[in-house]
Amino acid sequence: MSSVLYVTKETLEQMKEELLRMRTIDRPAAARAIAEAREKGDLKENAEYDAAKEAQGILEAKLKKLENDIASVRILDTENVDTSKVSILTKVTITNLANKKKITYTIVSEKEADLKLGKISITSPIGQGLLGKVVGDVAEVQVPAGTLKFKIEDISV
Repeated sequence: MSSVLYVTKETLEQMKEELLRMRTIDRPAAARAIAEAREKGDLKENAEYDAAKEAQGILEAKLKKLENDIASVRILDTENVDTSKVSILTKVTITNLANKKKITYTIVSEKEADLKLGKISITSPIGQGLLGKVVGDVAEVQVPAGTLKFKIEDISV
């Protein structure tokens, strides 16, 4: 489970802020909720106590995952990105050969993926299909709806 997580410096800062919030705000709030529920009587029939304990368990699991993610982070810098082929942090302009539509995606890590902003994950079917391609290549991408063909038009940072 020690896979490397590639992120930008900004995303790492966001992850650290979230971890700090979880430790300083969310964790004490969960402990208070458990204490309040405990004061309401018999724990065997106290649904509020059970829910508070479950919420605390979920919070602790998220906290542990985030700590592990931060420990395995490698920071990417756009200055070191090779634009001769599609790789993480490259901006790729592709043409869908089925409908001739052009679209530009930035290939990012799973943590940074946001389709509305044109950022697709390196682990997504399209992201994986585009990796390693150069300008002029046609990438055949297997998606749930079938096979899509994309022509690589441009690669930049």
